[in-house]
Amino acid sequence: MLYSTLRRFLFSLSAENAHDISLWTIALAYRLGLLGWGSKTGREGKPVEAMGLKFSHPVGLAAGLDKSGDFIDGLSALGFSFVEIGTLTPRAQPGNPHPRMFRVPGHDAILNRMGFNNKGINHALERIAACKESPIIGLNIGKNLATPIEKAVEDYLHCLKLGYSSADYISVNISSPNTPGLRELQYGDQLANLLEKLKNQQLALASDGKYVPLAVKLAPDLTPTELGMCCENILKHDIDGIIATNTTLDKSAIQGARFSTEAGGLSGAPLTIPACSMLREIKRITGEKVSLIGVGGIMNADDARERIAAGADLLQIYSGFVYRGPSLIGDILKVLRESAG
Repeated sequence: MLYSTLRRFLFSLSAENAHDISLWTIALAYRLGLLGWGSKTGREGKPVEAMGLKFSHPVGLAAGLDKSGDFIDGLSALGFSFVEIGTLTPRAQPGNPHPRMFRVPGHDAILNRMGFNNKGINHALERIAACKESPIIGLNIGKNLATPIEKAVEDYLHCLKLGYSSADYISVNISSPNTPGLRELQYGDQLANLLEKLKNQQLALASDGKYVPLAVKLAPDLTPTELGMCCENILKHDIDGIIATNTTLDKSAIQGARFSTEAGGLSGAPLTIPACSMLREIKRITGEKVSLIGVGGIMNADDARERIAAGADLLQIYSGFVYRGPSLIGDILKVLRESAG
């Protein structure tokens, strides 16, 4: 009830203004000690192991909400078992021009072309070091806009090396539609080269005694053949996890709606079926060889249960969190607990 009232106010603002105000409100509530109920919510889930890590329950926050790691404590206190921050790039960058985020309420959707706006990986690492809460933290890494695609590997290796000691896992974002050329890294020799170098760097860094898993985030717009090739490369290079999926360029589900002709990636309810179908196919291909994180269109507890049934070890929410509020975490955990008997 409280969030439904707050949502009416937030939805009267532009999407990005509402996003920023929400995060600062969460941070303030945390500092005032008003988020203790989130800890209780988090304890209601069943522990799960994925990518060699132990999670207190399977529900985490997807990358994109906390771009620079400024709000980890407050978000953790809401009950998330893990928080993925970013996408982080080697250097701070402003992202694409405004406006760049749009809600499509009639379809429970969000359209964005943010463009990896963030304060840079060094800032994020400072924020992680200052955290008081202790969720599992994922670093979602990408390339700077100014970096040519043929040199993208250097940006990913830079972020991996810098972030390795601070992260619990690192997510490799090669599937955002809002950085020109980025999705080319999902294909063929470019993907093989990227994964080989990241794996070699990971293993070299692990020689100091800490192994930080790598996960690759894929686009939902891959053809079955392309998806099969991606999975083959991921398995070949012993990558620890796959995150399925990022936003989609397919806007047919919101055709005719306000903002439907805006450029950018679509998330929310239009992704529920395609993201789940893609996850199911990834599970069929990879079996038990890699951990799977289901994300995209998880708008309610039933969506979460179906994603687990399709093969997800972990779940991430973003648009569902925007439309349903923090209570979605507890709703999901309750249904998953009941499903488990």
